[in-house]
Amino acid sequence: MSDEPAFLTSLLDARGEEVNTVLNNSDIPVVEKDGTFKAQDIPSSSSDTWIKLPEVVAVVCDLKGSTHLGTGKHDKSTARIYKSSVEGAVRIFHDFKANFIDIQGDGGFGLFWGDRAYERALCAGVTIKTFSEDLVERLEKRWPDAPETGYKVGVHAARTLVKKIGTRRNVSEQEAVWAGRPVNYAAKCAQAAERHEMIVTQQVWEKFKNNDYIAFSCDCNDGPSANLWTETTVDRLPQDDQAAVVLKSGWCEKCGPEFCDAIMAGETKRDISTSVRMTMPRMAMERALEAKRERDRLRVSQRGYRL
Repeated sequence: MSDEPAFLTSLLDARGEEVNTVLNNSDIPVVEKDGTFKAQDIPSSSSDTWIKLPEVVAVVCDLKGSTHLGTGKHDKSTARIYKSSVEGAVRIFHDFKANFIDIQGDGGFGLFWGDRAYERALCAGVTIKTFSEDLVERLEKRWPDAPETGYKVGVHAARTLVKKIGTRRNVSEQEAVWAGRPVNYAAKCAQAAERHEMIVTQQVWEKFKNNDYIAFSCDCNDGPSANLWTETTVDRLPQDDQAAVVLKSGWCEKCGPEFCDAIMAGETKRDISTSVRMTMPRMAMERALEAKRERDRLRVSQRGYRL
């Protein structure tokens, strides 16, 4: 019998030694960057450095019912559905200048930071919703018996750490890992949505609630209203972060282009009557956010007192 250790034993022992080396390294550098940071500068697996971005807006899109599309005798139609839906969403992320785009199965995510990150992210999310409705209409005309599908969208923003992880010195086996809440929370929001819906967390809504082009509907039909967004709860998130709002409408065919341009340009005010403004409810999620801030303030003050 050979004295050489078995392949599996040797492999696991080597991985264990690597884990100990990493866990015992208290000097891993974390470098904070601003909005000018470029995704192509994410450190590779050969580097120990992590990049910290203080505010990243994640938009996740998830294709409902994709597991029921099937292959087999339907493989060609499934391939065409995946190609048209995923490539369409990716192109939208690209056109709204997402700083980082990743494809994951039947969907993916776009990350936005820097100048007008929130506005670019919001417009990308609404555009994917609108694209989803048109996509499904075309699919249903071609395949009336196809499973119900359509994009579900989630949005969250927070700080994050990033670096590439994988096989050192083999770029094809490395992927950027985004450690933190943005992608995770946005994905849970997308999972909680129905098709053609977009759910944004309370942190994101705080950025948009005073923007007339986002908070109020357009001038069509009976004029602007405050009923565009409704409250919802994302049960998959921690209790303090479950409050969110959901958007069920896409871009208006008539006003959408103008509104999109205005949001992207940083405009926030429209001619909204006082009576309509007064109908804007003070959402329970805002009260919940204030309560959370107060709890956080008390925890900080109590820690300070004990010290």
